[in-house]
Amino acid sequence: MDGLGRRLRASLRLKRGHGGSPQDNPGEAVKEPERAQEHSLPNFAGGQHFFEYLLVVSLKKKRLGDDYEPTITYQFPKRENLLRGQQEEEERLLKAIPLFCFPDGNEWAPLTEYPRETFSFVLTNVDGSRKIGYCRRLLPAGPGPRLPKVYCIISCIGCFGLFSKILDEVEKRHQISMAVIYPFMQGLREAAFPAPGKTVTLKSFIPDSGTEFISLTRPLDSHLEHVDFSSLLRCLSFEQILQIFASAVLERKIIFLAADLSTLSQCIHAAAALLYPFSWAHTYIPVVPESLLATVCCPTPFMVGVQMRFRQEVMDSPMEEVLLVNLCEGTFLLSVGDEKDILPPKLQEDILGSLGRGIDELKTSEEINEHVSGPFVQFFVKTVGHYASYIKREANGQGHFQERSFCKALTSKTKRRFVKKFVKTQLFSLFIQEAEKSKNPPAGYFQQKILEYEEQKKQKKPREKTVR
Repeated sequence: MDGLGRRLRASLRLKRGHGGSPQDNPGEAVKEPERAQEHSLPNFAGGQHFFEYLLVVSLKKKRLGDDYEPTITYQFPKRENLLRGQQEEEERLLKAIPLFCFPDGNEWAPLTEYPRETFSFVLTNVDGSRKIGYCRRLLPAGPGPRLPKVYCIISCIGCFGLFSKILDEVEKRHQISMAVIYPFMQGLREAAFPAPGKTVTLKSFIPDSGTEFISLTRPLDSHLEHVDFSSLLRCLSFEQILQIFASAVLERKIIFLAADLSTLSQCIHAAAALLYPFSWAHTYIPVVPESLLATVCCPTPFMVGVQMRFRQEVMDSPMEEVLLVNLCEGTFLLSVGDEKDILPPKLQEDILGSLGRGIDELKTSEEINEHVSGPFVQFFVKTVGHYASYIKREANGQGHFQERSFCKALTSKTKRRFVKKFVKTQLFSLFIQEAEKSKNPPAGYFQQKILEYEEQKKQKKPREKTVR
């Protein structure tokens, strides 16, 4: 474990360079880059391919002993005529994936019942680009005890609801025959990924059922399409979610514990999504495989999910200044102690007030997502929404951020105290670097909310003068 911990100081990213096989050194299969792109799960305008691979990962008994090891038993598409570098990178990717499809170790036995689980993992390349594994783990149809298997779709697109529906279709076809999966996935691969709010319709033939038309629709508001806040709300109170947000904003170490993979991956994705328009650029592992538990000893910031069965191993690990969240019981097992004091008190009240208003009237996941995300976006609007005014540009368009003037512009002492800490984080630095490089004026959802807030302030001033 100690040797593995030393190899994991950076975390998970697909390793390009020289060295041993990732299969021989599972801790080296993937490592996090020092710097990632602005968005952890990028938003796509549309037109890209849906996915890179569909894989089936099964448990196969090892040659020695009674343990099983996860192995890829089906792959679509099979890629041929790759250049040497491409082939080596593909091999590293495919060797890393089984570990994340069965993160709970190799002590399995054939089962007669097993609850289906849908979860995901993220692999980060050395250039900061991320591949997402969408997984459905279940017990295949058949008589007698049998081992679970995982359908895994690898894509660079973050859209969990849509890929969950695709996994439903894959599962339905696999119960008939693997041969029925191929035409469906081939049709999906040839279809263009739809733009936000748009639908793509696939025609698919199923024996004994005839031709089916499958519609796949992207949410109109694409910045939340990779997340579902429902699990986080079921597990934790608003106050606890706010403390997790505060810890994440200052880039601290956060560990989530849960019994099942679905809850674990959904909650950690939801916690990371609260940081929008900023992105977590440090160690980020929605479900940590057993062989990589030494990650929790890393001295650098991380946000990871660990299955409850490994709770004692985590508690026994040497950790400093960590927030350990028990999602099963809705408690903090460990904390730094100052989580309630990180954010400005007035803004904390605003967030909690907004979260509590009308929550019981929400019905769809889209409504819940917008309701939960909105107050946190407003927090950033009120604290750093004036950033664009403090980027001074040269004649060639290159910008330079005026940090001191930016902080001084805040009249509230509590806001200014918080922002002086926040501007030193990698969250803010990466965001500002992108803004400095951009030759175009700010755009997108966050900018829209900034403009709305500024308009509200303008309208508020005349009313205040009238009252006086």
